[in-house]
Amino acid sequence: MGDYEVSKINHDNHLLLDQPLLRLPYELLRKNFRSAHWTFEKDSTTVKGLLKDAATGSLNGKNSPEDVLKSLDTMLAKMRGLKQKLGGYADEEARLYKQINARFAHLQEISDMHTIEDVKYEAWSQQRLDRLLVDYLLRHGYCASASALADERQIGDLVDIETFVAMNKIRKSLKEGSVTEALAWCNDNKKELRKMDSCLEFLLRFQQYIELVRTQSMPKLLEAIAHAKKYLIPYRDRYPVLVNQAAGLLAFRPHPDHASPGQPSATVSSMAPWPYSELYSPARWTMLSDLFARDHNRLLALPSYPLLHVALSSGLSALKTPACHGWLATSSSQPSHSMSLTASVCPICSTELNELARHVPYAHHSKSHVEHDLMLLPNGRVYGKARLEEYAVKTNLPQGLVKDLVTGDIYPRDKMKKVFIT
Repeated sequence: MGDYEVSKINHDNHLLLDQPLLRLPYELLRKNFRSAHWTFEKDSTTVKGLLKDAATGSLNGKNSPEDVLKSLDTMLAKMRGLKQKLGGYADEEARLYKQINARFAHLQEISDMHTIEDVKYEAWSQQRLDRLLVDYLLRHGYCASASALADERQIGDLVDIETFVAMNKIRKSLKEGSVTEALAWCNDNKKELRKMDSCLEFLLRFQQYIELVRTQSMPKLLEAIAHAKKYLIPYRDRYPVLVNQAAGLLAFRPHPDHASPGQPSATVSSMAPWPYSELYSPARWTMLSDLFARDHNRLLALPSYPLLHVALSSGLSALKTPACHGWLATSSSQPSHSMSLTASVCPICSTELNELARHVPYAHHSKSHVEHDLMLLPNGRVYGKARLEEYAVKTNLPQGLVKDLVTGDIYPRDKMKKVFIT
């Protein structure tokens, strides 16, 4: 019964880890529908306006037959364009529904399994590991490697390559000093970002202002003032500190290290004080890139960290005990055979995983699956007394001796020590 409980699959925990697998396609479907609806309403309104003007002009005699024909041609061109746009939205919808069906089928497989001893579980868990690796690669910008792995494992419908490729393209443009693509993304998602109370668009406009002021040329400074009136001043109640800093930025030149190429060097007396040096810093582009990634993930209901980290943390937490980090504190000053043996046997005590597991919580076990009659052998290994005695009989050991089930070492029974778990 105990072995069955240990090997039993907890379907709820699997679904917790795989939530983004189903949520993202639905979020993309909603976005696709909103875009199609907005395009249809916009173009149909334009066509209705053209039709009304053409009909009114024809009845009043203001439009000649040639003018009416031109209006009809314009309307037909608009409708053909609308049909083409809606066809693109329909193709995207079909692709997303295909993804959803594949992902439901993938999760249905695990729901039909009940223990990890099922012959299908190993293949399913390997496929999940491949998904987590692709997700990790995509989040860190290795899109080519992620696509190659997805193609090799044939899991294209189970991963979100297109979404992360588009995100990484915008992140790269921000790190290279361009806000154009990020502002276009903000415009496409204006309503949703407003509901999220996002400051991304304001900070992008603020960065545009900083780059204009950085040049220190009079035409650009005048352009910066006009830019501030249009895009920054309307936010003075919401971001009073930043708007005031934008005004003060006009009075201070950037540090020579932060100046535009060809700009005259600033004297020591005219160097920007700390708040303005921070605004002129190139590190702001990395900050904007990270902020965009955060808002992008929030908008699409994606976790802000790779799912591989979640799965790894869960596994480390399940294995972690208070002793796993205690031995390291004393091993440097008082090395012992038992400590090194523990480090070689316990995954958490290993040098590869110890630091990773340091900040994860200890697991909460409601039931103990440890043998009740534990005995400690001189080599530091622990086994149940009944198992040791049974193994001694099977291996024809003389009376009073026991044998380590793994290493094969033989010890007298009086050298064993009783283990108590508190």
